[in-house]
Amino acid sequence: MFSNMDVLKMYSAMARHAAEAQTHASKNIAHADDPGYRATQLESFEDFLSRTALSSSQSPTFKVQDSGTPTSPNGNSVSVEHELYKSAEAMDQHQMALTVYTKSLDLLRAALGRR
Repeated sequence: MFSNMDVLKMYSAMARHAAEAQTHASKNIAHADDPGYRATQLESFEDFLSRTALSSSQSPTFKVQDSGTPTSPNGNSVSVEHELYKSAEAMDQHQMALTVYTKSLDLLRAALGRR
């Protein structure tokens, strides 16, 4: 069973992951016309959790990898449609993390008698 602090740490990490994923998507879109630019992406949050489950580090870093999208004739591998989808996914992930984080804080306040 997870403690409330474990849940808060996990959703804090989820919010950090979403923000970092959003940064990578926007960086990729900014370089969509650069010849030879290779799009990057973060490892999935599930992969991050399984990799860091036994880690005692406070805030381990997320692994960056090649996006694996096909390259255009000029060597650029950015797919604007794919990046917009990843951006929307990151926004949803961030919103979910903030909602759960807020509700967990509300539960803690209620348990302490401060509402």
